Amino acid sequence: MATADALQRHVLDELAWQPELKAAAIGVSVESDGVVTLSGHVPSYLDRKLAEAAVKRIAGVKAVANELQVRLAGAATRNDTDIAEAAVAALQWNVAVPDEHIGVVVDHGVVTLEGTVDWRHQREAAEGAVRVLQGVKAVENRIAIAPAALRSDIARDIAAAVQRNAALAGQHIKVDVVDATVVLRGSVRTLEEREAVEEAAWRAAGVTEVQNLLDVLRPDETDELLARLDSGLER
Repeated sequence: MATADALQRHVLDELAWQPELKAAAIGVSVESDGVVTLSGHVPSYLDRKLAEAAVKRIAGVKAVANELQVRLAGAATRNDTDIAEAAVAALQWNVAVPDEHIGVVVDHGVVTLEGTVDWRHQREAAEGAVRVLQGVKAVENRIAIAPAALRSDIARDIAAAVQRNAALAGQHIKVDVVDATVVLRGSVRTLEEREAVEEAAWRAAGVTEVQNLLDVLRPDETDELLARLDSGLER
């Protein structure tokens, strides 16, 4: 099992490996249980999200506490009116976003999105459209998913979608559906894979909530799982 010091080195190396990420002022601390805390500051909200995504790819990371502060450079500072106008335009230009159903509120650089959409990918596309805008310090996504009729075999369909994913195939993941809520149980190798399974569940029509109870394996458990998978492929 990787020590906290080894895991910290892996995180620092991964952050430095991202050419699009300005990581010079990012601090990393790691607890023995695999919880990684990011501290310090970054020049944009996009950098904050990129740093978090990079950490989630690392084996052995069980959770990420993102305490990074967005510290805008003088040239990047914009008033709330300018940010709001840019956000509205960005939503209108994004073909994946039903912008007529989404409202925007900006307060001291924090963008709040409100409204209702039919699909989770529309909700995520709206957030993605505004998180890259200059002057944005944070995004609070309050967009709701409209309820729709669920198919009786939705759990089977979600499980099949997970198994079609080459990175997730062969992993033991159980899918239960209660009303419009999907409950995920089992284990995955990284936080990134955990989010990929959740994303697959959200693609089912009518899902309004996903309870992600998937456990992230320790590196030694991951090696054991890979060995079992390789053994199965050789047969």
